Order: sequence, then C-alpha cells, then structure tokens
Amino acid sequence: MARRPTTADAFNAVAEASRRELLDALGTGEATVGELVDRLRMSQPQVSKHLAVLRAVGLVLVRVEGRHHWYRVNGPALKPIHDWVRTFERTWNTRLDRLDDLLAELQSREKEP
Repeated sequence: MARRPTTADAFNAVAEASRRELLDALGTGEATVGELVDRLRMSQPQVSKHLAVLRAVGLVLVRVEGRHHWYRVNGPALKPIHDWVRTFERTWNTRLDRLDDLLAELQSREKEP
C-alpha cells in the first residue's frame, strides 16, 4: 500500500517528530523561521520545509510583516487530532482507575500484620 503524502491531512503532517517539535515551539506564540532555527537547532532549510508541510494542511498560519514572516499554530486545525485522541481517554482513565485500586489493595495488604 502506498504511503499517503505528508500534506494529505493533519495526521500525516504530525507523523514526523520534527514537525511536532515545531508545533510545540509555536505553542507559546508566534515566531520567525530564524527564531525557530535557534530554538530547535535545526537548519533553516529543514525548518522551512517542515513549516511548508504544516501550512499546507492548515496547522500553521503565517502573518507577514515587512520582510518577516511570523508563524503560529492554528488551534482549530488540530481539533481532528484532539478528537481522535480523546476517544482513548475513557479507556485510559478506566485502566488507570483499576491500577489505582490495585495499588491501594496491595498497600493495605502490606500494612496488615
């Protein structure tokens, strides 16, 4: 089966760790390519390439001010990923609750004479 292009949707775009790092770096506010290069210790061509992919799927927006391009996360575009991850939340919470119960039971057994 052929792999879908990284610009097919948000899921494919964030499959690359470097793009997730860029989103993390932009999560605190706007930044220029130069600032992202400094923060992430990536080369300028790498940052630009990954930003282009994130822009193509709408995860990153750009504001042009003179010669500077300011990039920021487009939160609403991340909603499909958030919604998908949320489907696992109930399962995770149930499992963690069971683990808490088991740990409490084991601790109470240790305290018994």
